[in-house]
Amino acid sequence: MIVNPAAFTVLCFGDSNTFGQPDEGRGRLPSDARWTGKLQQILGTDYAVIEEGLGGRTTDLDDPDRDDRNGRKYFQPCLRSHSPLDMVVVMLGNNDLKTKFGRGIEDVAAALEGYIDNIEATAWTRSGGVPTVLLVSPIHLDDSQPAFTEESSEYDAESVRKSRDLGVAIHRIAERRGALFVDAASVARPGLDGVHLSSDSHEQLSKLIAQTILG
Repeated sequence: MIVNPAAFTVLCFGDSNTFGQPDEGRGRLPSDARWTGKLQQILGTDYAVIEEGLGGRTTDLDDPDRDDRNGRKYFQPCLRSHSPLDMVVVMLGNNDLKTKFGRGIEDVAAALEGYIDNIEATAWTRSGGVPTVLLVSPIHLDDSQPAFTEESSEYDAESVRKSRDLGVAIHRIAERRGALFVDAASVARPGLDGVHLSSDSHEQLSKLIAQTILG
């Protein structure tokens, strides 16, 4: 925990790729191997990175097979508990593309716009302003990876296609609402299971987001 009271505070809200699930097996990567931890290392103690990742988290969908995965239900109390905040980073969307939801990319992007609504209505900076919003389009699903079929049975080829188009839809929302935007897929990729960040991608993603924060 960074105890510098003047630190620029960054909330990172996401799914298993923010939680730090490895691309092989179960468990969780060590804090210094996750992109959030690497981001903290890059930024230093003048910044405080708050990690809020949960495996299977959707934008605003209730998962019939797993409770507590609707991100929107938790997001507003999360903002309240961590404010004051200087920036909120949201990286969600790929879990919405599971076949059981049948969701289109425009619906995913619209759900993320609801997150901006929550930030503007609920979160606050030390000076009483609204935190900067950074929407991060997630990495592309990759069905060519060797463990995709075994480990990623909730996705199909259509899910993969949608994941490749999702960034454009999210970028449009960011532009319309005056939020910052970066595409994780421009620097990062999934590992063996075709869903979760490869180990080296955590570092690349942390550098991309650090560059955006530092301007």
